[in-house]
Amino acid sequence: MELSGQRILVTGGAGFIGSHLCDRLVADNDVITVDRFSNGRRDWIPDEAELVEGDLTDAAVVEEALTPDVDLVVHLAADKAVDSDDPLSQFRLNNTITENLLNRMQAVGVDAIAFASSSTVYGEAPRPTPEDYAPLEPISMYGASKLANESLLSVYAHSYDCTAWIFRFANVVGERLQLGAVVPDFIEKLRADPTELEILGDGRQEKSYLHIEDCLDAMEHIIEETDRPVNTYNLGTRTTTSVRRIADIVSEEMDLDPTYEYTGGDRGWTGDVPKMRLSIEKLSALGWEPAYASDEAVRAATRALLTGEGIED
Repeated sequence: MELSGQRILVTGGAGFIGSHLCDRLVADNDVITVDRFSNGRRDWIPDEAELVEGDLTDAAVVEEALTPDVDLVVHLAADKAVDSDDPLSQFRLNNTITENLLNRMQAVGVDAIAFASSSTVYGEAPRPTPEDYAPLEPISMYGASKLANESLLSVYAHSYDCTAWIFRFANVVGERLQLGAVVPDFIEKLRADPTELEILGDGRQEKSYLHIEDCLDAMEHIIEETDRPVNTYNLGTRTTTSVRRIADIVSEEMDLDPTYEYTGGDRGWTGDVPKMRLSIEKLSALGWEPAYASDEAVRAATRALLTGEGIED
């Protein structure tokens, strides 16, 4: 599918990934975004994009945003907290949003959807983890909701002649990244106390970090190069970075030398996967490679957050 001259609905377009995607798409496409502003900012939505404000659990909001002239839905909206205080509600919310969108797509004849899934669908899997790894055993309700959403997309794609692109993201970093992610969390902690930095877990958690520009490039490349009913791809890097190394990078960029204090244990929170590296061989076979390694992505994100539009809770 060519991403030019299309009418594209982006859910969660005021958030971190969504706002960057809208910035990129508006140059060559007619963009609509729907957001309830729980994880993003109104001023991050480009002026050229049409905004529908509301909650996608409300069928009336979905009906207003998803009209028959939409060519592609890019579904990024979700309750993203891996350690949610109300995990069952999170699961129901994320599934309700996806169900509402798919039902509306079927009703009005929209036949293309790209979906932001997550590495969390794999749980604690061998690394590097390929897309065909099984069994998928998520250990967080967030991961379970993403896996359930993938199943819904598969059913609709095969039942209603729809094309679905499923992106299993590594940790995406860059300007506008929100609190709750490790890089902005470290920045805020060090701004509050430059002498000491609390690190959740033992600091040895090690994962892939994907720069936002690489993430968007990969999404566009996959949509334009694949057309099976269901197209599932990992989006990540071939490298990993430890939480301790991220603390070093953030401290270096802030010109600080804090003492590190660890909360202990091999994971930062309930549902945290301590080690994650996705195989990107399937994506590489399409002719795409990330420009940034994980350390480079983290450093670029740190600089952007320190000098750019700032960090929003």
